[in-house]
Amino acid sequence: MGVLDGKVSLVTGGSRGIGRAISIALAEAGSDVAINYASNKQRADEVADTIRQMGRRAVTYQADVSLTADNDRMVEALFKDFGTVQVIVNNAGITRDKSFVKMDRDMWDDVLRTNLTGPAMIIYRTIKPMMETGWGRIINISSIVGQMGNFGQANYAAAKGGLAALTKTLAREFARKNVTVNAVAPGFIETDMTAEVPDAALDNVRSLTPMGRLGKPEEVAAAVVFLASPAASFITGEVIGVNGGMYM
Repeated sequence: MGVLDGKVSLVTGGSRGIGRAISIALAEAGSDVAINYASNKQRADEVADTIRQMGRRAVTYQADVSLTADNDRMVEALFKDFGTVQVIVNNAGITRDKSFVKMDRDMWDDVLRTNLTGPAMIIYRTIKPMMETGWGRIINISSIVGQMGNFGQANYAAAKGGLAALTKTLAREFARKNVTVNAVAPGFIETDMTAEVPDAALDNVRSLTPMGRLGKPEEVAAAVVFLASPAASFITGEVIGVNGGMYM
């Protein structure tokens, strides 16, 4: 018996990297999983196939979470397919890096819409059934950058910092309905994104991290599964750092 048997989880950006690891870890814990992806259907289908091989149900949904119409369509299909959803993991995110004085308005708006407004709107569309049934878990994937800032990422830092603030506010609003709202703030994790970072920059990150290495997607996923589990039922409004000690 898994700790999430009988539950349905939605993971946005669930087709690769941290999102893929979260989707698989939730399935290993017993949950059926709805996998959102923006463009790469093949990778989303591969994750879904992996989950089905565990004996869990998995369905993929294409949606750009920054777009209202896409979110409406995805949530409507999700409710039709599964009836309800108890665990929301807002993981989808983008970067549009540039120093602030060189950043244009579109770069700012794109990141805020995807990384902050998108998660808020998904919660808005899925929260009422959770409140009515008296059980729910919302887990937002923030970032160490939202806690300490980072050169060239003013838009990303503002969005991820805002997501942490949204987490705390909604935790207060939903607590009496037995819906917890928490965030996980990864540090620098081994993903496709960091694979494109120059070695010298990654060496600098390792030197600034007390544990001396990058994190693994599975380590972020483990924190998500814990927050979704009954063991975390008295934890809400928290931002859990998974960063090897880089930010304390």
